Amino acid sequence: MKSKQICLIGGSGFVGRHLAGELTRRGHQLRVLTRKRERRRALLVFPTLELIEADVHDSEALGEAIDGCDAVVNLAGILNEVGGKNASFDAVHVGLPEKIAQACKDKGVGRLLHMSALNAAADAPSAYLRTKSKGEAAVQAASDHLATTIFRPSVIFGYDDSFFNRFAWLLRVTPFVFPLACPKAKFAPAYVEDVVTAFADVLDDKTAFSQSYDLCGPDHYTLSELVEYTASVCGLNRKVWGLSDGMSQLQARALERVPGKPFSIDNYRSMQVDCVCATNGFAILGVEPVSLESVVPHYLGREDRNARYQTMRSYARRQ
Repeated sequence: MKSKQICLIGGSGFVGRHLAGELTRRGHQLRVLTRKRERRRALLVFPTLELIEADVHDSEALGEAIDGCDAVVNLAGILNEVGGKNASFDAVHVGLPEKIAQACKDKGVGRLLHMSALNAAADAPSAYLRTKSKGEAAVQAASDHLATTIFRPSVIFGYDDSFFNRFAWLLRVTPFVFPLACPKAKFAPAYVEDVVTAFADVLDDKTAFSQSYDLCGPDHYTLSELVEYTASVCGLNRKVWGLSDGMSQLQARALERVPGKPFSIDNYRSMQVDCVCATNGFAILGVEPVSLESVVPHYLGREDRNARYQTMRSYARRQ
């Protein structure tokens, strides 16, 4: 494969860091845009990566950053609106994809990979999923001048994820009984390395142009099963108490008032739709998804004490 100049938007996040590693291994040159360059200097470990400080919501700055690139990958997304400039679902999930598509047209960039979310739809129950759908539409509308591919993953797991690691930390600080909202919500967790392989594989694949792929792991689980599994892997004796629908909503309304919004009523609404694939895009793309049981114990298991300690420090904001 010919080396490409690729711009990653949202490249300093969980998936972005893994994608940067995969693209670097394949010999590509990378530009990663970030609001605070000093905070993301760890990314400079990748030898072909250029870290650029830019406001991606500024159309002029965005255009300058992607000028000369062969492809752009948009991974930007938020799970909750937490206030602040350009921190709304509309700004991040709709306005930003529109600006990226326009900047690609203006600068002659011909390839755009876009990460959406499984169950994104105009009539979805949550604002998160509805705005993700609008973002997809903005990307698809640019198909006359831009080769686009959209990915819609289920929850993504990996060593530095915010799913299993967060539940592991919460289980450790919650004694005896763990109250869990939406215990029957279903997920098909996808391994982050499988997800970034799919992204990297389609860069030059013309059959993937104008296509959308749902990405899921090989198995389905309820949220209760996933949390119970997390407790077991961590060696914690905890009773997971599944809350009723009414209590789940009450917990969501209470926790969305906590700084950082660890859980919100919009999150609750998203979980009213099972996050599993009707057709798994991994199979179409020739990627065999890895099971969580073959990966999660390596970073949550009791033998990995230092990793657990670092995770707890991170969530306690002591770094």
